[in-house]
Amino acid sequence: MSFEPVWGAPIAWYLFLAGLGGGAFIASTFLRFKHPEARGMRFAGHIIAPVVVIIGLFLLMFDAEAGLHNPLRFVLLLHNPFSVMTWGVVFLAAFVIIALITLLLDCLKKQVPAWLEIVGSVFAVCVGAYTGALLGVCQTFPLWNNALLPILFLVSAVSTGLSSVLLVGALKFGDEFNEVVKLKKFHYFFPIVEIVLVASLLFITSYNSVAGAQSVASLVCGNWALVFWLGFIIVGLVAPSAIETWLLFFAKPAFEETPKAHYIGAAADAGVLIGGFLLRFLIVMAALPVALV
Repeated sequence: MSFEPVWGAPIAWYLFLAGLGGGAFIASTFLRFKHPEARGMRFAGHIIAPVVVIIGLFLLMFDAEAGLHNPLRFVLLLHNPFSVMTWGVVFLAAFVIIALITLLLDCLKKQVPAWLEIVGSVFAVCVGAYTGALLGVCQTFPLWNNALLPILFLVSAVSTGLSSVLLVGALKFGDEFNEVVKLKKFHYFFPIVEIVLVASLLFITSYNSVAGAQSVASLVCGNWALVFWLGFIIVGLVAPSAIETWLLFFAKPAFEETPKAHYIGAAADAGVLIGGFLLRFLIVMAALPVALV
């Protein structure tokens, strides 16, 4: 008889931080090609990327107690090329190495090769998608075993990564923040796409099994409803989208460059970060297994 692993809040933090790091690296690469003058924000993204992923990996080791007491056991994850976890280890290791090399070159004031940032962004995408595929390994949990989950987590990863860089820009690099209009518009669509994906995920899950319907019910009208609607939907998606819509399309250009507008934009980006964590926390905590008869 085999048993599915049961995960809690630490794995939610790991999934969030891994996706955030990948998204921050993508943001820096985007700035390289679209806003090369935003050097401070690029550097911020290069710092965020490896740091948060490494923190997330330590949280994973603490959550997997066997790995904490005997880290060499993680080497066993590389023995099966058909395992999602094996590929996850490969993606994470390659991404962290590239992100650290990029950060080192930045600290030494040396030019980061374009090919290195492009390759790093490819691995960042793989890391973002892997965080959703990891949960899908547990096939008895309908909320996790869904083909939309890796796509949703990837979109959320890019969204939170872009928000982290924009947040630093709004608070520390005001002049650069005013100029990165293309990055703001690029980020604008991600929370909207995320809303559509979340609705689709819940709709499909609610009809595929009793356990799936119960998991969705616990989110939308059960134990986790307040956190879902107020924390994730309102604070994490709707409010940031409304604020960005106003700042990008309706606010006067002169106002957008004021400190007040920067703080408002920073609040919207902070909301996206909160929503990114709550998405993973709720997906992990609300999932119910199919009853085995």
